[in-house]
Amino acid sequence: MKVAHIITRLIIGGAQENTLFNCADLINGFGDDVLLLTGPTLGPEGSLMQRASEKIPIKIVPHLIRNISPFHDIRAYLELRQMLNEFQPDVVHTHSAKAGVLGRAAAWAMNPRPAVVHTVHGAPFYPYQNVLVRKFYQCCERWAAKRCDAIISVADAMTELMVNAGIAPREKFTTIYSGMDIEPFLKSKELRDTTRMKLGLTDDDIVIGKIARLFRLKGHEFVIDAASQIIRQVPNVRFLFVGDGILTAKHRAKIAKLGLEKYVLFAGLISPEEIPSLISAMDIVVHTSLREGLARVLPQALLSGKPVISYDIDGAKEAVLDGETGFLLPPKSVNELAAAAVKLAVNPELREQMGQNGRHKFSKRFDHLFMTEQIRQVYLQYRR
Repeated sequence: MKVAHIITRLIIGGAQENTLFNCADLINGFGDDVLLLTGPTLGPEGSLMQRASEKIPIKIVPHLIRNISPFHDIRAYLELRQMLNEFQPDVVHTHSAKAGVLGRAAAWAMNPRPAVVHTVHGAPFYPYQNVLVRKFYQCCERWAAKRCDAIISVADAMTELMVNAGIAPREKFTTIYSGMDIEPFLKSKELRDTTRMKLGLTDDDIVIGKIARLFRLKGHEFVIDAASQIIRQVPNVRFLFVGDGILTAKHRAKIAKLGLEKYVLFAGLISPEEIPSLISAMDIVVHTSLREGLARVLPQALLSGKPVISYDIDGAKEAVLDGETGFLLPPKSVNELAAAAVKLAVNPELREQMGQNGRHKFSKRFDHLFMTEQIRQVYLQYRR
């Protein structure tokens, strides 16, 4: 098949990694002719462009940008129309909000029309949003949903959210979990001692890690607020923040104000290939975002044998089974976060049990090859 993928930006992120695995698997596993269309990679999150260009044919859509801009958006739509007409794909698969709307519109207008598929990695509307903005995004998604054959959700929770908002009927959705290379995580224990040494951590340190951009709605502030309570009960605890972003300076300032500097390490921006080694150094992984489809760090932690403490948002409960692979907590809770962290920090047997439960349950579900096989079946179902 000829398959065109469209995504807004190739920053370091879960949706982008998912897309690159899908593209590469279609080429290497099925011999498909794949073209990835993406806007310029701008922002502090880091870029996957070089890694992608080594494996996948890519074209830059110059005016495809993340922020809403009528001038740029109209130009981006016309650029997509031209690129798709030149490529003549059998399938157009869109990702992310902006590329999802413009890409579906451009593909639906083609003659002959390809199969059009969209993946919901995380809905553009969410509870902590201005009501008018949320309504606007919902209207955009309803309009775009009528211009595709199928919608893939990375978690059942995404389907529920979209159906309840009236975006599209339930029968239009299929859940396919976001895939990754699982082997480095299954073997990550081998990297623990070396990684801890590089970070200046000792064997006695209990490390609570968070992997996320330091950005709005990612919830680092809740971990920082809980840290003092945790440290009082577990003095050898350390916190490891992996990622960078526009809130780094703000969070560092708050940590300094609370006198927690010696307890918190910032690993900064890293490549996706380094994530298994950083998780290997952790004893507990926390996920305190307030908005996420199904964060990749959850299966990554569990595949690495680490228990997870997560806020109960979106698809988190599909990986974090409360009391079995970790703890699910109310969003924004701080006291509950501290209590769960202390419970795991003082109980190595419980950490081991929950981590192993996760490894056994999720190894196949999050394998990128399994993901691509399922996605390709969706393509075949709607290919004209």
